Amino acid sequence: MKTQTPSLRSQMLTSLRKHRNRTTASLAEERGAGLLVASYNVHKCVGNDGRFDPERVLHVIREIGPDVIALQEADQRFGERSGLLDLARLHGETGLTRVPVQGLPKSHGWRGNVLLFREGVVKQVRPFVLPGLEPRGAVVAEIDLGEGRDLRIIAAHLGLLRWARRKQADFILDLMRESTDCPTVLMGDFNEWRLGSGSALTRFEPLFGPLPPPVPSFPARLPVLALDRIMANRPGLIGAMHVHDTPLARMASDHLPLKAWIDLEQAVEDGAGV
Repeated sequence: MKTQTPSLRSQMLTSLRKHRNRTTASLAEERGAGLLVASYNVHKCVGNDGRFDPERVLHVIREIGPDVIALQEADQRFGERSGLLDLARLHGETGLTRVPVQGLPKSHGWRGNVLLFREGVVKQVRPFVLPGLEPRGAVVAEIDLGEGRDLRIIAAHLGLLRWARRKQADFILDLMRESTDCPTVLMGDFNEWRLGSGSALTRFEPLFGPLPPPVPSFPARLPVLALDRIMANRPGLIGAMHVHDTPLARMASDHLPLKAWIDLEQAVEDGAGV
């Protein structure tokens, strides 16, 4: 029997109901246990008011308080691709350290993808050019969190063209097949909300298992589309998942940050991946 996927209209109605019922108290209830990871498209630090303001983005990251966060569009897109955030200040205020990527000297990351972590040692980092017409990329980092806990993070920003997203998903899956023994979290702006045979999202299921329920994150003022995703190659590795929905986050970028709690103890018990 053919599985029906939610229509855009039904997703909009659901999002409107959740937005209307949301309170500050519900944000506090979202706090979970484990490693807090987040993905945030900062829209080159241009907010919904059209104003370039990196300060607001820094405040939102402080609000989240992540252990690991993947940023998209954190560098200029052209020219020297200069970074747009004060990472030294961010480190001083949050303890977050940039995963170093060999690239243009003024960039924070790789093709706009910046990966930051609070604790641990980076064992390996590899930047990749994703196929397609747009300048898209992915960063793969393996982090030793201590006590025998390793975590691989794949931070990616997929393209606007549907055929390109499918090719980019296949490229990431090929990277995963090189080594499936490490608990892996894939996160970023996938620019995809549809499911089905033509969707880039569905292509991830052979290695990442059934997709977590969609969490609308775009547009920030009234999110109806789940363009941002966090998924893992271990069942039970991801616990609670929510958007970070605050007044400042609704203004600082056109995306809301997506955050999830990672249970590495569960990953160790489960052993092999999906």
